[in-house]
Amino acid sequence: MNARSEISMTEEEVLRYELEVFKVKHRDLDEAITALQEKGTADALTLQRLKREKLHLKDRMERIRDQLTPDIIA
Repeated sequence: MNARSEISMTEEEVLRYELEVFKVKHRDLDEAITALQEKGTADALTLQRLKREKLHLKDRMERIRDQLTPDIIA
């Protein structure tokens, strides 16, 4: 059985909502990182933390996409 058949419609809706929220947060972090780099006001530690958080969000989005996409055996 694949993951899609194991989740109910309400769980799928929750996953889709979470995915959209994470996309917005990811985009906001990207914009914040770019702005801080352009201004040159952020220290390296702050930029590293923001980039790590952005990567963590990307990983979470991929896990959600994997749950929402059915396995196709060719």
